[in-house]
Amino acid sequence: MKVLCYSSFTFGYLNRARVLFQSVKKHHPDWHCVALITDEPPPGFEWRDDEPMDEVIYASELGIPDFRGWLFKHDIVEVCTAVKGPYAFQACSLGYDAVIYMDPDTCVFSPLETVLAALATSDIALTPHQLQPDKTRQAVVDNEITSLKTGIYNLGFLAIRTSGEGRRMAQWWNDRLMWFCYDDIPNGLFVDQRWCDHVPGFFDKVAILRDPGLNVASWNLSNRTVSVDRAGTVRVNGSKLGFWHFTKLGKVGDTMTRRYAEQNFQVYELWAWYRKQVEAATSKSVPRGYWAFGQFESGIPIPKEARELYRHRVDLQKAFADPYKSGPGTLEEWLRNEGLLSPVQTSAAA
Repeated sequence: MKVLCYSSFTFGYLNRARVLFQSVKKHHPDWHCVALITDEPPPGFEWRDDEPMDEVIYASELGIPDFRGWLFKHDIVEVCTAVKGPYAFQACSLGYDAVIYMDPDTCVFSPLETVLAALATSDIALTPHQLQPDKTRQAVVDNEITSLKTGIYNLGFLAIRTSGEGRRMAQWWNDRLMWFCYDDIPNGLFVDQRWCDHVPGFFDKVAILRDPGLNVASWNLSNRTVSVDRAGTVRVNGSKLGFWHFTKLGKVGDTMTRRYAEQNFQVYELWAWYRKQVEAATSKSVPRGYWAFGQFESGIPIPKEARELYRHRVDLQKAFADPYKSGPGTLEEWLRNEGLLSPVQTSAAA
């Protein structure tokens, strides 16, 4: 099977994406790995000679109409998920049998045989956040109720065939994410994930992958036990660890991992290993938290409220076709005159 595997991120997550693609190439050297980047390189940045991805695509190359105006309507998480749909649909016409998406903070530990086997008989493959009901009130709140808010399936992974129902799903996903890929839980949206709750109802030949070794993360550790056998193979509930989702590297991830890994010390060893891999993959020329589209041309940070206002105000979209510009007659000036850029935000660029 000819497979294209891609991940969507900004330069701030390049170190994690390098670890992901290194792991993919280790177990699937024939897969074509694509970095989909919604960003611009930081000043002085240079690609390494040994980059593990085969191809780099910038979101600006996807042909999205009025790209800068469309991008401005999204924050960093929203836009990195929004471009996943357009690229998946376009990739269906590139001559591959299957397209697989993986978040940049995932890492492959063994060949993804379960995924490939599913695609042999199905056109779409999803992984639920949880495979078993939780037993404690705290776990139900943290895991099951959170999934009701953010989506039953974790879209840090998605696999589709490039024909049949897979292609039809990619077209639908493209259309929905172009219009409605926002973090707006009160109105039923959580970026790309809530949309895929519809997939088993809208499309045929959908595989719900129940292998406990796939998409292991803090949200399902309450029901998954990690072990290492005598051969050194990492297993989860007896199955080979396929890929781990190292979500929220930092305090939040640590808190949730400790809460549910408890005395399962192999989990902490995996996290320690991952941190070292990310550190080794970090380029000094990429500032921490860098995102070229997080600020106006003046350097003033763009508040989320400004993005949401621009999203809903067609008059502002027509008046300011390039909302990132600075100076007289720009959206930035208008926001300042309306009192929507606070002194704190304005001085942040000084």
